[in-house]
Amino acid sequence: MSLPPALAHLRLPVIGSPLFIVSNPDLVIAQCTAGIVGSFPALNAREKPGEPIELERWLIRISEALDAWNQANPDRPAAPYAVNQIVHKSNERLERDVELCVKYKVPVWITSLGAQEWVNQAAHSCGGIVFHDIINNRFAKKAIEKGADGLVAVAAGAGGHAGVLSPFALVQEIRSWFDGPIALSGAIARGDSILAAQAMGADLGYVGSAFIATEEANAVAAYKAMIAQSGADDIVYSDLFTGVWGNYLKPSIAAAGLNPDKLERSDPSAMNFGAGRSKPKSWSEIWGAGQGIGAVDQVVPAAALIDRLDREYRAAWARMQQQVNPR
Repeated sequence: MSLPPALAHLRLPVIGSPLFIVSNPDLVIAQCTAGIVGSFPALNAREKPGEPIELERWLIRISEALDAWNQANPDRPAAPYAVNQIVHKSNERLERDVELCVKYKVPVWITSLGAQEWVNQAAHSCGGIVFHDIINNRFAKKAIEKGADGLVAVAAGAGGHAGVLSPFALVQEIRSWFDGPIALSGAIARGDSILAAQAMGADLGYVGSAFIATEEANAVAAYKAMIAQSGADDIVYSDLFTGVWGNYLKPSIAAAGLNPDKLERSDPSAMNFGAGRSKPKSWSEIWGAGQGIGAVDQVVPAAALIDRLDREYRAAWARMQQQVNPR
């Protein structure tokens, strides 16, 4: 519909969303070589004093792997990759990480928790395009005013930090004034849902939680198994764990000794994405997930998941064509 050239020839109109801790080079490379945009949060590249800059190592590895794939498979080029920047004042690495993404000419940037003009300008300086994730129309307008090229509309049911608006309402309001690219996030774990996102006016599906249950994902076996065994009723919405509202797996909350049905509210002033943040150790195994995980019933390679999404997407297209033009 309104996709920039870098995203116009994807196998599937999908961005694999950046998953906190879970997204790593293995997963990103698998997603891109299977034909969708793979992404990771810059802060997932954890660093230790005295060692090489991990983010730089990740950028080099991904770039080299995708270049090698393209040389070996000229008829099936890899999709571009994306890096997610947390644009929040507590992110002490932001300026340095932005410089590295410019140096390695990251093609797609995803910004979260604040829209900054200088970050958008940095992305554009190396030929990148910027999607800013938002949960309502007001934030969407601010993001575009500050120079973002596209939007990730985070609707109700999305994994991790999520909004509460219906995807119908959110995309409808944005499309009333914005004709640029929109990726829709919120319980998208089937190819049918990707087509539905396009039908309501989005250009891309933004798929996250389903990729937790893949072999390449940096998640412990218990987390992957819980994704495969859970459904929408196993998700709870809370701001306790990061200060930002998000969706989490109830069984993981209960395992940490908390009652998932009676969670306290967070102190918004304590939200912190810097190196000095602190939280109970038990929270390290409180796991995020979206309401769409009922579509996931096993742990598979990322390429197999993308194959399933592709089959479902094309079957949904055929089904809709039959309904529109019955014989």
